[in-house]
Amino acid sequence: MANNFELTGTLKHLMDLQTFASGFTKREFVIEVQDGKYPQMIKFECVKDKTAILDDLAIGDNVTVTFDIRGNEFKERFYVNLVAWKLSKADGTSDSGSQDGPPASSLDEQFDNEPDDSDDIPF
Repeated sequence: MANNFELTGTLKHLMDLQTFASGFTKREFVIEVQDGKYPQMIKFECVKDKTAILDDLAIGDNVTVTFDIRGNEFKERFYVNLVAWKLSKADGTSDSGSQDGPPASSLDEQFDNEPDDSDDIPF
């Protein structure tokens, strides 16, 4: 899949590094993205050597995350993962991300044409 995405928000949670018996490593984090009345908490993961891009970040940092959407199926259950491969602080400094992909398109741009449903439901 050649689509890359980008979101900007505030780092809210930074989980510990997880190492599995196979040697696979991942680290998850959550950013808060302003979305009108109800901010969204979006969970991402970094895998393998990309876990290091989280080392210099702190809770409260404003970051831009470049990521891919990955999906899989296991026993007729479907899973979606947002796999981050580049992080930049809001001041424009890069946190050792890779330039593996083309410039990312913004999710905001893709959804700008949706109608504004101003209701009180927070989800």
